Amino acid sequence: MECRHCASPLEKPGDFCLICREANTEAIVLEAARDRATITMLAGEPDEPTDRDSEADRDEQVLGETTITTTPEDGENEPIELRNFAGLIGDEIRRKRPEEVYAGGARPVIRAVREDIHHSFYRVADDDPIQAVLERRGNPALDVVETPPADKIGGSHSTLIGGRTGMRAIQTVAEHPHVKKVIPGPIDAGGKGSQSGMRAKVTRADDGGNVRMLLRDGSSVQENRVVTTARDREMGERIREDLNDVLGESEFQ
Repeated sequence: MECRHCASPLEKPGDFCLICREANTEAIVLEAARDRATITMLAGEPDEPTDRDSEADRDEQVLGETTITTTPEDGENEPIELRNFAGLIGDEIRRKRPEEVYAGGARPVIRAVREDIHHSFYRVADDDPIQAVLERRGNPALDVVETPPADKIGGSHSTLIGGRTGMRAIQTVAEHPHVKKVIPGPIDAGGKGSQSGMRAKVTRADDGGNVRMLLRDGSSVQENRVVTTARDREMGERIREDLNDVLGESEFQ
């Protein structure tokens, strides 16, 4: 494949061009199983509106794909094998330098890859992730918040249930690129007791696209307001799904 900008030869389809210093891949779709991962490279948005349901449009945007395999280990060798598998996937993603990474499939693999790379990272439906991403990218882009996660947390209530675990859950949400602020709320200690430990869940978006994050620890419940860059309920729901997926991958659900 040649660079889409200067026609210089590329070692692999979608690679970042080291000659003209331009990216050829705008987004990557990662389909992850425990023993196999497929990385599909997508080009930028077409200049003219197209029918996104057509196979021709899909083929035009897909630059190619790469498959990486591993042999899953058991016991004490599993963490090392999984980390190495994620590292190989991360290496392929880094050489493309995409703006966004979308992922579906096995959560342990996705969680390990997320820890290995530093790109904007989003979950997508597992049934047809490529089509889901093409449809999603056809909508207006949401603003990205560059503020450090720690600076996004504020409000009149500084106490969080769950101690360090509760703070880690809040920071996990604050790390999302479309979250502007997380405002902790008061603690209600009159809820029904639970033996499942600290849990976190993001609730349905309001008309302005903002959501609420519920922390539960035993009989205590805390509702935290999450201000997003979404402009309406539909976009807020997409962010809610992303946040709940991230919390699930971090074992808060």
